[in-house]
Amino acid sequence: MAGATVTVPSYGRRRRIKPTVPLSYLTALVILAITLVPMLFVILGGFRTTAQINSSPTGLPHPWVWSTASFWENLGNSAMIAVIATALAVGLGAMAAFALSRYDFRFREGWYLVFAIGLLFPANVASLPIYLLLKHINLLDNPLGVALPEAAFSLPFTIIILRPFMRAIPGELQDAAVVDGASRLTFFLRILLPLSRPALMTVSILAFVTSWNAYLLPFLVFTSEGHFTLPLGVATFQSTYSQNTASIFAFTALSMLPALAFFVLAQRRIVGGLSGLAGSVKG
Repeated sequence: MAGATVTVPSYGRRRRIKPTVPLSYLTALVILAITLVPMLFVILGGFRTTAQINSSPTGLPHPWVWSTASFWENLGNSAMIAVIATALAVGLGAMAAFALSRYDFRFREGWYLVFAIGLLFPANVASLPIYLLLKHINLLDNPLGVALPEAAFSLPFTIIILRPFMRAIPGELQDAAVVDGASRLTFFLRILLPLSRPALMTVSILAFVTSWNAYLLPFLVFTSEGHFTLPLGVATFQSTYSQNTASIFAFTALSMLPALAFFVLAQRRIVGGLSGLAGSVKG
């Protein structure tokens, strides 16, 4: 047909790659190497003797040596305290976020501002008052003396994350639940909490990792080595066996592996919860 144009598909045309893409990959690889190489050196050093490390710092273990001290006892203490602190922070934070997001009452925004300011309040500043308070109520050298303050310091970011997430849930759901005879508690437990699961997972992971890595509170509260957590146990082990480099590497590597594995397995939950939070705030 006269005047008709025929479009000829262009085979073999290569997609142009932006110059910034290789640079981005290179930067990511450099950051990954800087992060993983020291960690790998510490882990492999834990399976070697001190003599092997002194003779060849970058060599591989031959033969492999496994040496830990009170690792499992410290691990159990850290896990128990982190679980208690996380349960208290998430449970109380969810109830507070529910009230601050779903109901209007006097000074509501003022209370929310108090929790927001709590994010700027470092634990180091409150170390002496916390110590005196725990001493007054006989909670020194007690796991609750660490778990309760850690839960209190995790409440601000728990409420800050949960409130906008819960606020974005349509109010029609609560109205329908009330029409069906559901109480406020029933709506909170059976409807609001399941819908807020991504944000709950995020704050739970953050509270757990924060409690797991805490050093100052256990240092202030515990005097008996039977109650030491992993960060405190690592510091004590390093000062006691300062000449045994291999054992220090082993204890340090083992202490960071549980938290690292937990964080790697849960990173999608964190990203999903924060993405949902960003969407709820934008909406």
